[in-house]
Amino acid sequence: MPQRGGDRDLFLRSSREIEHVKQHGRRLSTAFFNLLTCRAEGEASRVGIIVGRRFGNAVRRNRAKRLFRELSRQVRTQLVAGQALLVFPKRDALTQPFDSLKEAWRTSLKRQRMLRLDEE
Repeated sequence: MPQRGGDRDLFLRSSREIEHVKQHGRRLSTAFFNLLTCRAEGEASRVGIIVGRRFGNAVRRNRAKRLFRELSRQVRTQLVAGQALLVFPKRDALTQPFDSLKEAWRTSLKRQRMLRLDEE
């Protein structure tokens, strides 16, 4: 199993940072998730994943978080610096094949200009 030691700096953890993105972020809605993006302090972009209880039981919520953590890891090196992203998965995300979810994720990030074009 791969070591995930460097993931701490990729994900938003503090409620203060998350609230800032909720209040000041731009919203993008897709069939599989809602995305809020906002400028953030620091060099690296960070991602927060919010899954509420209305999403389903704990197994479904944890699966959604695992999926979007993996999607975030896969684009980590391509993310534009100095951004904070907040993802709200939708129930339909769990029914999709990973490849189509990955394509929707990358397309949404490109549309929001969150991916560097030189590293595609």
